[in-house]
Amino acid sequence: MPDADLFELTLEDKLYRTKWENEGESHITVKTDLCRTCSGKPCLRFCSGGVYRPDPADPQIVTVSHENCLECGTCRFGCPPKAITWTFPTGGMGVKFRYG
Repeated sequence: MPDADLFELTLEDKLYRTKWENEGESHITVKTDLCRTCSGKPCLRFCSGGVYRPDPADPQIVTVSHENCLECGTCRFGCPPKAITWTFPTGGMGVKFRYG
């Protein structure tokens, strides 16, 4: 039976269980001109890691928190205007799962 406490953790608590290693730059980019054309912003809902959030300065575009990325690759397919470019992190970088 799974530990009941795991179901009560916040997203941030769960993401703390992963470690992100990168080379200093994000493996995710957003083309803001294309992002502005998307009215539904499904990226705000489909990403289980909460990588995409509305930009407080301009809600027509999204900001990226690449350190939350779980490398599922959903954003390669889930962005209707193809504004998101996602690539695998290079050379063994990326998400490292601490538990499991």
